[in-house]
Amino acid sequence: MTKKSKTPLGIFTESIGLYFSNFDKFVKYMSFPVLGQIGGLLLVFILVFFYAKYMPYLMQKVSFFDNFSVLVLCAILITLPGLIIFIKAFWEYLVAYGAVNSMLENMLKSGKVYDFDAHTELIKRRTIPFVGLWLLFGIFSLLSVIPIFWIPCGVLAVFFVLIFQVFTYEPEESPIGCARRSLILIKGHFASTFMLMALIGALTYIFVPQIVNSIFEITKITGFLSGFVSNFVTELPIVEINDYLMTLHLPLLKVDEVSKFTVTTFITQIFIQYTLPMRSILWGMWYRELNGSIPQQTVEKKKSSKSKRPSEKLMEASRKKYSTKKLDKNILRRAMEKDDED
Repeated sequence: MTKKSKTPLGIFTESIGLYFSNFDKFVKYMSFPVLGQIGGLLLVFILVFFYAKYMPYLMQKVSFFDNFSVLVLCAILITLPGLIIFIKAFWEYLVAYGAVNSMLENMLKSGKVYDFDAHTELIKRRTIPFVGLWLLFGIFSLLSVIPIFWIPCGVLAVFFVLIFQVFTYEPEESPIGCARRSLILIKGHFASTFMLMALIGALTYIFVPQIVNSIFEITKITGFLSGFVSNFVTELPIVEINDYLMTLHLPLLKVDEVSKFTVTTFITQIFIQYTLPMRSILWGMWYRELNGSIPQQTVEKKKSSKSKRPSEKLMEASRKKYSTKKLDKNILRRAMEKDDED
């Protein structure tokens, strides 16, 4: 049976519907990855802030702290709890890039998402290539910061937008292979892909955060949080910074403006991260659409092989791991199942 093609706009609207129809589950799933990062950083900042503030008192009253090595060691120790929380949450956030793609099949069939642990496990079992893919992505991101690379990196960003979808659905591919495969899929569909990037980017990076910030502003939540943050901002060397800015003829900093900017930036970042599933759903659907529009020579070659595919081996390994746990026997099968489309 031939799969019915979907327009880019249709995929965009359907991805929004799938996200909001499972909104409560996605909020729960993303809460630690998102809030854990924010909480970890805040814990590090608050502990270091108070440690630095009371360091002169400690050095004066406790002889133990009258040693540079001890001061450095204590500084490292007090940052560890927050850093551990941040790193753990950040890793879970990265894993969500692939896990949500794995959930897509269930959503398209039933409209619902389930088996979060199984989908997450399918990504974590391939930690080394997954980290390699993110390193490749990180190198590309660093290059994109350099002005001379802005245009070429912008073009390549469109061609490589499906690397995480390829990683999830084609586990036999290496990180370089994921990039190559994404380029093949996007080739001939550059304009449509760019349009989808613009639509989902405007919605999740601009429109949603702006709406939330406006609501927080109207309800005075931003003002309340800014008042709390200003207690810390006033401890910063604002006067010295403004003296330097005056020499450069730049606008001076104001405590209330810095506090408000900090709060709105945190709110924006939180809601950008919470909408990650929406972006993953959209690109997963776009991958499925494009994957059916290119010659299937490699697919036929794989089908003719008598050896098991990497995806089948991965599924068997995952089943063995979960066979000793109190999980549904079919949980991994549901997580990996795909339509058999000819």
